[in-house]
Amino acid sequence: MSAVIHLQALGLTEYESKAYTALLALGRAAPARIARQAQIPRPKIYETLERLEARGLATRVQQSPLEYAPLSAREYMDRARRSFSERLDALDRSLARLTPDPAPEAVYPLHGEAAIVSLAENLVENARRTLHLAGDDLGQLEHLEQATPRGVQVVRATVENLPPIAAAGQRPFLVARDGEAAIVAHFGGEREPHGVHTHNPVIVKLVEGYVALAAQRA
Repeated sequence: MSAVIHLQALGLTEYESKAYTALLALGRAAPARIARQAQIPRPKIYETLERLEARGLATRVQQSPLEYAPLSAREYMDRARRSFSERLDALDRSLARLTPDPAPEAVYPLHGEAAIVSLAENLVENARRTLHLAGDDLGQLEHLEQATPRGVQVVRATVENLPPIAAAGQRPFLVARDGEAAIVAHFGGEREPHGVHTHNPVIVKLVEGYVALAAQRA
């Protein structure tokens, strides 16, 4: 993705994003030159530069003739990062008031490869102490292990030396995080990929033990 698209994701308009990246390339320039570089209609460039100035991304370095120069995006990105974090915290509080946390013994069904893989990636990225991974897709396991936060102990295994936990033609896939959450899923066969997600401590410990035993027998 280009810098213009990333800047728009942070809240800048398309013209502001184009003008700012043009300023970075030019270093210092008159509005007309910035408009040409950014491919912005000339009547729009003045208000665009004023908005960039208000955001702390540009400054007037000369009045006559008028010239602008870019300022570092670091402060703006830090503000955007803090603002995004504050919004996430507010959303978390709002959702907590609307719905209680799921019961720890609950088991939730998963349908489709995208849903299973997405939730597995979330579990991996949120791991703090331990991560147990098992399956027969080595590429998938390696991808998840590489995404594991530093300092997390990873136990990874294939399951061919253990009693099967999937029907004939299906491939098992297991993830367990920190003794707190787990996924048991099946890929392949005639059915679409499916599985379950749970925080049930008994099931999580069973998954961790199964993966640890598979790793020992590898």
